Amino acid sequence: MSAEALTQDLAPWIGRTRRVTDDITAFPVNALAATLGLAPLGATFGTPVPPLWHWLYFLPLLRPEETRHDGHALGDDFMPPVALPRRVWAGSTFSWETGNPLRVGERATRLSRIDSITPKSGRSGELVLVELVHEYSNARGVSLINKHLTAYRGEGKKPSCQSEAAQADTQAPWYRQIVPDAVLLFRISALMFNAHRIHYDQPYASGQERYPALLVQGPLVAMLLLDLLRREAPQATVRHLEFKAVRPAFIDRPLHLRGRREGRGARLWAADDEGRLTMTANAEMES
Repeated sequence: MSAEALTQDLAPWIGRTRRVTDDITAFPVNALAATLGLAPLGATFGTPVPPLWHWLYFLPLLRPEETRHDGHALGDDFMPPVALPRRVWAGSTFSWETGNPLRVGERATRLSRIDSITPKSGRSGELVLVELVHEYSNARGVSLINKHLTAYRGEGKKPSCQSEAAQADTQAPWYRQIVPDAVLLFRISALMFNAHRIHYDQPYASGQERYPALLVQGPLVAMLLLDLLRREAPQATVRHLEFKAVRPAFIDRPLHLRGRREGRGARLWAADDEGRLTMTANAEMES
């Protein structure tokens, strides 16, 4: 079935909304700081949640029968039941409201909306892109707006990790190398209640989705790039971020993180062990 045919029955999902609430507690923030090897944050009541760490909250508590074969959620009355076997994070944009971060100790709300469902076809097979908009609010108003792009892929003739990718620029004043291992991937998946099997089930990742190794979580790469920015420009306040996932990164292989200031913003990117671009990011800041 073509991607166009797949989405004909999914049109009623466009515009659907879901509202959920969560309590912003200290443990996930402190646990992520430890997982990333950062100095202990000692988060307590009133501590601001660092940018992107909202991913620790509003987690779907799915029962086993509510998950797909790959560990992702089945379609329900909100998410569309896209009949393609492979699902990956394709990219996101984030905009933070000045002076209103989510804080430990408060109750927050996420209003989600499906903005579009777009079919595509290419050399890698059928593809359906689902764009969601998440609006995070607290008692003081809107804190963060996130546009999130998910890609559903067909089997294809070869895994997406083998597609051609540009060589990453190696000339950058900011640089850090990290080798994501099984412990890091496990702890990130646990903190985000992420059951996607490509991050922990090697036989599934290689046998079913034909990847050469376990995949590093896209949000983890994004957080590592933002951590690089914080290390190099600690006084800057990020107001807008845009990420694009270009190619998977794999476990136990060097991941090269680079970036530079560009005016009042910054350009960030990640490359794999072969120097190929895996993720790009652009940040707008106040400093």
